[in-house]
Amino acid sequence: MRLADRILSRLGYERRDASDPSWAALAPGIGYHAGVSARYAENMSAVLGCVNVIADSLASIPALVYRLEGENRIEAMSHPLRRLTVNGVNEGMTWPEFIGHLVASTLLTGNGLAEIIRAGNGQLSGLAYIPWGMVTVAELSSGRLAYDVSDGRGHGRRLLAGEVIHLRDRTDDGKIGVSRLSRAADAVNAVDLANRHARSFLANGASPSGIIEVPGTMKPDQRTALRDQIQSGHGGAANAGKTMIMDGGMTWKGVSLSPEDSELLETRKFGTEEICRLFQVPPPLVQDYSHNTFTNSETAGRWFAMFTLAPWARKIEAEFARSVFPSNGPYELELDLSGFLRGDPQTRWQAHEIALRNNVLDANEVRQIEGWNPRAVDAPKTGEVTE
Repeated sequence: MRLADRILSRLGYERRDASDPSWAALAPGIGYHAGVSARYAENMSAVLGCVNVIADSLASIPALVYRLEGENRIEAMSHPLRRLTVNGVNEGMTWPEFIGHLVASTLLTGNGLAEIIRAGNGQLSGLAYIPWGMVTVAELSSGRLAYDVSDGRGHGRRLLAGEVIHLRDRTDDGKIGVSRLSRAADAVNAVDLANRHARSFLANGASPSGIIEVPGTMKPDQRTALRDQIQSGHGGAANAGKTMIMDGGMTWKGVSLSPEDSELLETRKFGTEEICRLFQVPPPLVQDYSHNTFTNSETAGRWFAMFTLAPWARKIEAEFARSVFPSNGPYELELDLSGFLRGDPQTRWQAHEIALRNNVLDANEVRQIEGWNPRAVDAPKTGEVTE
């Protein structure tokens, strides 16, 4: 270590490695190296659809807090985190909104950050989502991370690792998440270029399209005047279908040039599949039904719960165990993926039937899962002898 570094470390200043691309990706408004910003990436409908379906699905799953007592788990109804899931993480944000923001930020930039707010006695009192574009990460001399948060008005504050929830996508250095849009930058750029080509085609295409044949040779100013007249009267989507009138012996020779012939539509469909592949989302869930049947629609829902939502739910549970609950504490957060079956009553009740038949659950436990009160015990009838 250089002398200057040793002096600065003793004074408590941090060390930053600017050569590491994962740190370079922290510039506000960038988020990844795909050539466009994370916010611009959401202009691609497939990206927006994938991010929304994952974030909204995780936000809708019931969040339960359990207290561990030996091998038993008891739902901790009075735990502060349980109150936050019911009443909201702060005055301006509900629990579903908080989870949705945190997951969406992680999907787009590779990192989702939230401040852990504690009362004077150290008890959890709230959570505050922090946009990743307002954060600069520093590595302290101890190797731990510090998060410098800007409020957008020239003021900033520093949060240490124990004061934040840091949800990360897969990292290269074990500290800063890297967006999957960054890892597949070429694929993302290809989809963006296809979309730009489609916009350009619709904005500049003339209809009817073809070649005007003129007897003899036109002077340059005549050619320019004719081209401008055609463009102003028939160029662009707003002028599609207008009647073209020609004189002076000019003839029109139609040329077949459509999005289908140029394979533009096929390219865009493939782009949707590419984006879905990056986010592990079945295409039918973002309204791509090109390869859809009734059977694989049901399979897609189960696949989505097992291979997309379950890993993200586990990441969130593990991050809360690490940052929110005390070390080796007797509490844990569970995102109950069975809540994902609310929209599929047939599968849900078949599962209840199997649980009842094999004495895994009793009737009142099934009623509790469904959100119903326990069944009242029938009072003895008049004259009936009870033991």
